[in-house]
Amino acid sequence: MNDSDGRREFAFRIVNVFAEERLAGNPLAVFENARGLSDADMQALALQFNLSETTFILPSEVADARVRIFTPTFEMPFAGHPTLGSAHVVRALAGAGDALALEMLAGTIPVIAQGDVWTLEAKPPATRKVDASPEQLAAMLGLTESDLGAPPLWVDTGSEQLVIPLASANAVRRCTPDPVLLARDGSVQLGAGVTRAMAYVWAVDEPRSILARFFFPKHGAIVEDPGTGSACANLGGWLVATGASLPQQWTVAQGEAVGRRCKLGLAVDSGGRIFVSGHVIELGRGTVSL
Repeated sequence: MNDSDGRREFAFRIVNVFAEERLAGNPLAVFENARGLSDADMQALALQFNLSETTFILPSEVADARVRIFTPTFEMPFAGHPTLGSAHVVRALAGAGDALALEMLAGTIPVIAQGDVWTLEAKPPATRKVDASPEQLAAMLGLTESDLGAPPLWVDTGSEQLVIPLASANAVRRCTPDPVLLARDGSVQLGAGVTRAMAYVWAVDEPRSILARFFFPKHGAIVEDPGTGSACANLGGWLVATGASLPQQWTVAQGEAVGRRCKLGLAVDSGGRIFVSGHVIELGRGTVSL
C-alpha cells in the first residue's frame, strides 16, 4: 500500500513467543504482507528492528503461507520461535483453522494450535560429531571439564547447532562463554561464505524439566537468546540420535539469565518425531513507511 506521499507502507505485528506473560518470551516482528519488499529491504528491516529474528509473510503455492526469516545480519532456513509466531499471525490474517503449513527455506513445516499454544513438527535430525575436545569446550563455556555431561553433538532438525549437555543445572547457570573461543570451536558453515557460531547448553533441572541457554557472538561480545525453538528441536534430535528411551516429554526453561523467561514444550514420540510448542501473545501492531 502507498501513502499520500507515495511511500510504501507495510504492516507488522510484534508477538512474544514461549511467553507465559505479556512482557516475557522471545519477541518477534512479523510483516503481514511482504510483497514488494526486496531481499535487501527485508534484511535492512531486520536490522532496523534488531530482534533476534524478523519474519516476512508471502503467498505460497504449496502451503498456507511462505515465511522468510531474517536475523539482523543474514537469512535463516528455519527457526522455532519465528515459525510459531508467524503461524499465529497467518491464522489471524486468513481466519484459518488451527492446522497450518508454512513454506520455509528448510521445507514445509506443519504447525498446529490449541488456543494460542502452537506446536511445530521438526525435521528428522541429522547429526555429526564435535571436533573440539572436552577441554576446549569447557574453556569455551568458562567451565571445567567436570561440568560437561554426555557427549555433545552437532544436530540439524532445520538449523544446525552445537548441542552440549552439562552435568548440572548449576553448570548451565555458571556458563560464561568466551566469544573468541566460541567463534573458533562453535562455528558452522551456512553456505555462500557465511559462518555462524553458537552453543546450546542444557541439563535436567528437576523431574521433567530442563534448564537451557543459547549463546552466540555478536560484534565481539556474547549474546544470549531468551528462547530458541530450533535448538529445543535439536535437543529432541540429540535424544533420538543418542538412543534415549522414547517417548519423552519435557518442559524447557530458557531466558532466566536475561530477564525474558521462556517456557518451551519438547515432545519426542515413540517413532522419533520431534515436536516443539509454546504460547504466543500478540503485543502490538504498526506500519513502516519506505
